[in-house]
Amino acid sequence: MTKRLPCPPAPGPLEAYAARFDDLFGTLAQRRGFREYLAGLLLPRDRNKTLTCLAGAEPVAGSQHAAVQRPQFFLSEPTWDQETVSARRLELLLADPATAPHPGGVLVIDDSGDRKDGTAPAHVGKQYLGSVGKTDRGVVTVTTCWADERVHYPVHACPYTPARHFPRGKNDPGFRTKLLIAADLAARAKAAGWPSARWPPTAHTATRTASAPACRS
Repeated sequence: MTKRLPCPPAPGPLEAYAARFDDLFGTLAQRRGFREYLAGLLLPRDRNKTLTCLAGAEPVAGSQHAAVQRPQFFLSEPTWDQETVSARRLELLLADPATAPHPGGVLVIDDSGDRKDGTAPAHVGKQYLGSVGKTDRGVVTVTTCWADERVHYPVHACPYTPARHFPRGKNDPGFRTKLLIAADLAARAKAAGWPSARWPPTAHTATRTASAPACRS
């Protein structure tokens, strides 16, 4: 069996967290991409979490930079299983007393939307987007998020697909409303060890980055 090449470590204490996922990635490029992605999510930025922002590059002009292309390939052409990676993340959260669910916290369900230009992106449609406070063309994702007075973090997430993407519209067997998606996510969270959910939330404590580690507040 070929010995694995060492991976450049993630900054500071993030390396100890990233190393817990190494067995889920088959190549050095994937392990490196995972570390760069995590670091980019946690760095303070003035702009939204686009790939150029994650890599610290200029928007548009910097899109072809190697530091941008690496996370682009890591996310858009994955040979690793995202469900397995997310399951490992949840296992670590459950095992840590600082992030494990307890009766003093709450599982919040939210539907957050972001604007998207054009009609080609998956799941895009004209719908209400909470991020802009009006109906516009964009993508909405239903999420479950655990929150208490100390920490908050995403549990599960599922994009909502508007009816226009289905041959029979709202009558298509594959179409699911946001409420049905929310109910499924709440059941998944409960089965995984999180308590009952509250939706809509009383405060915006949810984070939209499903692959990020827990955020201390």
